[in-house]
Amino acid sequence: MKPVLLVKSIATLVLTFLSMTSIVYAQEFPPKKTITMVVGFAAGGASDNAARIIAKKLSENLGQSVIVDNKPGAGGNIAHAFTANAPTDGSVILLGSIGPLSIAPHLMKLPYDPQKDLAPLTMGMNFPNVLVVTPSLGVKNLKEFVALAKKNPGTITFASTGPGSASHLQGELFNVRADIDTVHIPYKGGSPAMVDLLGGRVSSYYSTISTSEPYIKDGKLIPIASTGLKRASSLPDVPTIAESGYPGFDATNWYAFVAPGKTPEVILDKWNKALLAVLNDKTTSKQLTEHGLTPNPGSREDLAKYIASQTAVWGKIIADRKITAE
Repeated sequence: MKPVLLVKSIATLVLTFLSMTSIVYAQEFPPKKTITMVVGFAAGGASDNAARIIAKKLSENLGQSVIVDNKPGAGGNIAHAFTANAPTDGSVILLGSIGPLSIAPHLMKLPYDPQKDLAPLTMGMNFPNVLVVTPSLGVKNLKEFVALAKKNPGTITFASTGPGSASHLQGELFNVRADIDTVHIPYKGGSPAMVDLLGGRVSSYYSTISTSEPYIKDGKLIPIASTGLKRASSLPDVPTIAESGYPGFDATNWYAFVAPGKTPEVILDKWNKALLAVLNDKTTSKQLTEHGLTPNPGSREDLAKYIASQTAVWGKIIADRKITAE
């Protein structure tokens, strides 16, 4: 073989080897660096609590450090946008939420497409929220809450974890069903919303149970009704909105794990298996349940279908009721 051809052949082999090595390295799991689990809300809320429980078990199982990175703001959209543009080597995953994944696309122009720029890994948990008020509001049940709202339209406020979040849409949906006018006050997460509720700066809050339960037990908050079709197992004495005069009302919240959209399939599959192992772990499941969260792990395909169906459901409600993010 001529020297020139020999050099070219060797160069081609080297480049092929490097390319294959690069692909293998890129698909290595877990990656040889700290793994980041992004959360779209402030520390202390339900999503943060869940993320820290799961991250701890993941660290044990993978033998790799998994840290929780809180990126609150815009109803969780900041964290979702960050993850959409994060490295695709498996080092970044997101505990996504119903708002940015299924609601926000209908309310605002996003710098990412939830169904293209974020890859489903598995459903994480689902759970109802609970409508809570302070004793100073003077109501003890949903009927009294509605009566007060009708008597004083535009004066009762409800907190949410941000525009387009589940707690926002739940409040707007109940406004429509009950024909009342309560005013939305957005926050950057469950913790700051709860601080203002306890401080009397907001009237009510469609809160996660994990955030509100300690204050319910202490008598600082009154649970009016939960938002799912069935009563929450951790609050069995609290009726649902559906059974309190609004049949069929069902606004269940959920968290799901996603990764950057261009992450290789092999890494997405390995993340699915890793997360299922944690979510099916009895100890982890018990810890999540104690926070009012029901683990609901499944396949990547099932999550993709569920996000699409939820996007359609909330999109119709938003369009029909002319709901905005303002």
